[in-house]
Amino acid sequence: MSLQEPLRVVVADDHPYYRRGLIRSLRARGFEVVGEAPNGEAAIRAVEESAPDVVVMDLKMPGMSGFEATRQLTARVPATRVLVLSVSNDEEDVSEALMAGACGYVLKESPVDEVIAGIRAAASGESHISQAITTPLLRRMREPADVRPDMASVRLSDREREVLDLLARGEDDDEIAETLGMSAESVRRHASSILTKLVHAAVRASGGRGP
Repeated sequence: MSLQEPLRVVVADDHPYYRRGLIRSLRARGFEVVGEAPNGEAAIRAVEESAPDVVVMDLKMPGMSGFEATRQLTARVPATRVLVLSVSNDEEDVSEALMAGACGYVLKESPVDEVIAGIRAAASGESHISQAITTPLLRRMREPADVRPDMASVRLSDREREVLDLLARGEDDDEIAETLGMSAESVRRHASSILTKLVHAAVRASGGRGP
């Protein structure tokens, strides 16, 4: 895909009013919405038929869930990236979605600009997870009382470790950005990448049983 071409997107959500509203918003921002689906089975069909860059996936849908649809799409159509868009900020839902193959997780309460940022990040091969999820989960993963992966075994860059340490101290994105001389958006990208790596490490440490 040329960087000049509009990103091609499929939207999967069982609430028609929300789904169509999101589609209108994406088209108004220059995205090419090539399919929509009310459940996981329809999402897989739409992706296989249209080969989009990104599928925006709700988790809790009738029939096949977004979790299972994400697992199948990751295996069958790996070129299409999955961005989860959900009302749930539950740690188990976030972890299961990431382990299923999602490269991002955005809360439905987020402004449409964050959904767009998530789609663009997914298409670029990056992770984007809502700040309301990353900050509390990363801080909890740093709590020694919890059973967490051995941090030394997780392959983080030096900058990612700096971000993680400052998050664990309670600093917010703007404070971390000022301390490290980067933008708050860069801090959020690092936090998303860190969380994804730690979730995968936690599952490996548990023998694949999930967090």
